[in-house]
Amino acid sequence: MTPTLEAICGNRSAAQVLLYLEAYGAGYGKGIADTYEVAVSGIQRQLQRLEANGLLVSRMVGSSRLFEFEMRNPTVRVLRELLRAELDTLPEATTMRYFRQRQRPRRTGKAL
Repeated sequence: MTPTLEAICGNRSAAQVLLYLEAYGAGYGKGIADTYEVAVSGIQRQLQRLEANGLLVSRMVGSSRLFEFEMRNPTVRVLRELLRAELDTLPEATTMRYFRQRQRPRRTGKAL
């Protein structure tokens, strides 16, 4: 993560949540925590805080709460431009580690 984004967001977990959502479009607490190998409770706290302040919206998908950006909030559009710029400047190793995970299921029986 970049120190600039962490300074703007106030802490590392908020920056991680926002970058993850910008890269993948949507996510849930455990998935985000597993990606960064951090505690789920800290990520969930940030998701709840960001939703309470109008940056994110959530919906239930099965038994999981899926979070995504609240696009009706005009501030979110500007924030996403900043996040996209941050993602573009990350080193390739960081991008490959955190932001290139397979999201769709693999066909049954297909070799890895």
